Order: sequence, then C-alpha cells, then structure tokens
Amino acid sequence: MTSVAVIAHSGKRLGGGLTELRSTLRDRGIDDPLWSEVPKSKFAPDRVAKVLKQGADLVFAWGGDGLVQRCIDTMAGTGAVLAIVPAGTANLLASNLGIPQDIGEAVEIGLHGSRRAFDIGSVNGERFAVMAGTGLDALMIRDADAGLKDRVGQIAYVWTGAKNLKNTRRKAKIDVDGERWFSGKTTCVLVGNVGKVVGGLTVFEEARTDDGRLELGVVTADSLWQWARTLGRAATGQVERSPFVRTTTAKRIDVRLDRKAPYELDGGDRKPRKKLRFEAEPAAITICVPETSEDATGSRPAEEAKGQDPKGGTS
Repeated sequence: MTSVAVIAHSGKRLGGGLTELRSTLRDRGIDDPLWSEVPKSKFAPDRVAKVLKQGADLVFAWGGDGLVQRCIDTMAGTGAVLAIVPAGTANLLASNLGIPQDIGEAVEIGLHGSRRAFDIGSVNGERFAVMAGTGLDALMIRDADAGLKDRVGQIAYVWTGAKNLKNTRRKAKIDVDGERWFSGKTTCVLVGNVGKVVGGLTVFEEARTDDGRLELGVVTADSLWQWARTLGRAATGQVERSPFVRTTTAKRIDVRLDRKAPYELDGGDRKPRKKLRFEAEPAAITICVPETSEDATGSRPAEEAKGQDPKGGTS
C-alpha cells in the first residue's frame, strides 16, 4: 500500500491553497497523509528525510523549483516517488514535464500518472533537476528576491539581469570529462538537465534525461546588444548558432574561475565559489508525469530504467 506524504512551502499560492490540496487528496481516498509545511525551501530536506523514515513512498512537493530541488536532493536514490504540485513562480521542471498549475490535475498525475526515471545533476555535491550555473544567471537569481518575484513574476529576472550585466565577466577554465574544453572570459556558464531552463526558452534543444549526461553552455556575450542577439537565437531554438555561445554534453564538468562568484541551482542562489564540479547521476529519481505526455525530456518509464545503464543496455 502506498504511503503518501506532502511537503509544502507555506508561502506559495495556487488555486484554493493547501486547504484545497487536503480536500482533493481526501476525495481520492488519501485521508491522513504525512503532512509537513515549511516557511522556506531550505527547511525541506529534514522534513523529507523524516517522512521517508516514517515509510512514505510517494511525496507530493507543493511549491516552486526551489522546493522541488530540495526534495530531489534528499529523495534521489531512495526509491521514493516524487509528485509535483507547481505552486511557484517559474515551475520550470513542472513545465518541462507537462504538469499543469491545477491542483486537481496535479494530484491526479501524482496518484495515477506514469512513473518515469530521470537523470539528475549535482553541483559540488548538491543535486538539481533543471539547471545550475554561475555568472549572469546566478546574479539574476540572487538579486531577484522572493518579494520582487512574487509581485512581478519572471520580469524580475530581466530587471536584475540588466543591472548585473557589467559584473559578470570572469576568466574561466572548464574541463569536460577530464579534458580542457574552454579557457577564456565568460559571462555565464550554464549546465542543464532539460531543454527549457531559462524563462521558458528552449536553450538545450537536444537535452534528454535518460542519457546519463548533462548539457553545458558557455556564453561570452558581454553587452546588452550581444545578449539580445544570443537570446534571440534561444527564442528560435538556435542558441547553438550564436557566435557568443559554445555548447557540449558531459558526464562531469569542472569549472575554475579566476575569482569567487555566486552560483545557482534550480532557481536558488548559493554562496560564491571559485571551483564548481558538475556530475550527472543517471536514473536517480522517479517522478510522476502525465499519462498522455509526449515526454519531451526523453525519460523512460521507471520499470524500464531498472537494471539499465545510461545508454539503455543491461547492467
């Protein structure tokens, strides 16, 4: 029998709120789920660990990408299944997976949708599902505080991006799977696990979540005009054709900066570092997705992923 838990960011709003979530679960036979609310995403890992210890094998995450990331970081490798109720500002992972901002539909997907195994990434030992990086994206996320994001939505990132453009240029050395791949000045180093990673743009068109690899993009644009050209390419799905972008895929990425810079993962900012190590973790988490989704992420049903290596052969 499935044991259901709810980890909810109490500050996030969707539909009729957590009251509606409780009643929706009750209507579907889940009368007394293990329930935990947190005021900030950073408090979620301890709560997730607690419900897993109590036997939860299906965890509903109510919140945005930040809360979902904290849940994934704790749940990866445990065998527990994640269901997402997208109540945040960006909800990039839910958007990639086709999970709507509707409580009833999200709960139905969690209880009766497909279970799919997903690769995830890690940076300096902390896991992420959508993206991580350093440079302009990290400064945008750091300065677009929660209050500003809640008032004006994703336009907050545009405002802070323009403000920080002059402060992002860094010298970087980047090794891909142990070989030097880039050395020079960059304004953004972005590592993605899915296609849509920034503002709903498809930055990594060929991204898959079942190949055991991460997508890497390095941006050298350092003016508003050059960034406008780069974003224009991204909007048409041709970012790799920009003269200011280099892309590749990797199992492991080592980034060394000439001075400390903040970094981000799944919309959450982290303290400045000079060294970042990104690694792919194949089929590390199982997530509930719509039955009829076209599965743009390329993930496999969880039962098919068991016993297979990242390329699909038996292990």
